[in-house]
Amino acid sequence: MSTKSYINLTTMPAKGAPLVFAFHGTGGDERQFFDLAQDLVPGAGVISPRGDVSERGAARFFRRTGEGVYDMDDLAARVAKMAGFIAAHKARHPGAPVYGFGYSNGANILAAVAMARPDLFDRIGLLHPLIPWDPAPVPGLAGRKVLITAGRRDPICPWPKSQALIDWFGAQNAEVTTMIDDGGHELLRPEIDSLHRLFCPESDANLKPTHEERMLK
Repeated sequence: MSTKSYINLTTMPAKGAPLVFAFHGTGGDERQFFDLAQDLVPGAGVISPRGDVSERGAARFFRRTGEGVYDMDDLAARVAKMAGFIAAHKARHPGAPVYGFGYSNGANILAAVAMARPDLFDRIGLLHPLIPWDPAPVPGLAGRKVLITAGRRDPICPWPKSQALIDWFGAQNAEVTTMIDDGGHELLRPEIDSLHRLFCPESDANLKPTHEERMLK
């Protein structure tokens, strides 16, 4: 386990604050959601890694052989590496709640890590994920708070796959909330507000709109 397994941006948490892991989409980097994560949970320790797979120059967290077709052997290896990275950061802050969110490819690596290591995260935000396989049951997800957002006309994440993932998390007895719209793969403001409510349910979703365009890539 190493906190240096990935190029990343990191801030230290304030006393009693959670850790928030932010995972970018294809072609993004460690800067894509770093500021957003700080706005979502003021005082949190933010860890934002850069994917270490290059797809024609675009950073990703695991390999694929086509649109929606994953290299499952590579995914398994990348999940183990990412889980070790997260566990190493978590070990540095014992007792701190651990939250994670990701968009598109970032949501996919986060979902896969949560399936393999449900103990790592307390709250999980999956923004336009695509899980094209049938996951095995993961009893350890029971009680975990999970947000899933999706667009019914998303050309990258077909709605039936999104619905199947929502149903799967529900079957694991996770506390699932959703934010579904009739749009495509773009990330919309209501999704960010829903993510804020997931991480800070006691406060209003009152984020500054300055990051709304920065995070969409």
